[in-house]
Amino acid sequence: MDARISARELFDQLQARLGLRWIGGQRGERREIEPGENLSRRPSLAGYLNTIHANKVQIIGAEELAYLDGLDSRQRWETLAKITHAGPLALVISRDQQAPPDLRDACNEADIPLWISPRRGHELLTYFQYHLARALARSQTLHGVFMEVYSIGVLITGESGLGKSELALELITRGHRLVADDAPEFTQIAPDVVDGTCPELLQDLIEVRGLGILNVREMFGDTSVKGNKYLRLIVHLERYDPELQPYRMDRLYGDRSSRTVLDIEVPQITLPVAVGRNLAVLVEAAVRSHILKAKGADPAQTFMDRQAHQMRRLDP
Repeated sequence: MDARISARELFDQLQARLGLRWIGGQRGERREIEPGENLSRRPSLAGYLNTIHANKVQIIGAEELAYLDGLDSRQRWETLAKITHAGPLALVISRDQQAPPDLRDACNEADIPLWISPRRGHELLTYFQYHLARALARSQTLHGVFMEVYSIGVLITGESGLGKSELALELITRGHRLVADDAPEFTQIAPDVVDGTCPELLQDLIEVRGLGILNVREMFGDTSVKGNKYLRLIVHLERYDPELQPYRMDRLYGDRSSRTVLDIEVPQITLPVAVGRNLAVLVEAAVRSHILKAKGADPAQTFMDRQAHQMRRLDP
């Protein structure tokens, strides 16, 4: 899903952090960055004033104001026309500098938001680039429970009724943390990084059959929940089928595969669900095994090497 963001939303989200004040172009609050525009290198999401390849958020510092002041009246008028004709999402003046009256008038006429901030230009550039990149990144909602287990993000999936929420509750009591139940949202924030968060409506909540909706934060404390986590492993629960499972399962390596999330391959481990199996212990073991494999450990290969060595010893 491609996201979009309006000038009003961007202003409200960064106003307190950057000390933004809206001094012109108030009628342009509904201006938006359209889906897909964040994928283009030119224009950039945010940058210093550029009249050729206009950035979506144009930052005007002391040098940019000095450049405008150095133009004659005709060149200045043409430059302001270029700035407004490009249709940026907003113009931002740094360090509480005085906004030129003609720039303010041009923004009012073209309905382009004009903001001012006490922050320096490079600070504004860093904040706007990071915030816009996150806000406009591709996202996807998956069905499951997203947990932090042994410091890595683990998505527990499976068909309804297999006990995902009960498993999550057991993991919470064992000291792990809940990120989101039922509908975690995943965003691609880097070429190989998927970040998972919880929708605002579901924050701190988990639904367990027979108990209803529980507030994890209130029951177990602030340390039982986590705001976001990178997705590193998927644990898929599958109902055990005694007629099919023994023939499909790899007894050496287990049932390992991968799943594509936002075009990124995420390792997946499938665990059969059967009466008497302690799923919480199995999930913890799966995560520990995944961490060791990432460090190069391979117990299955170690076993095969020992077996081969033993056969060589017995071979006359």
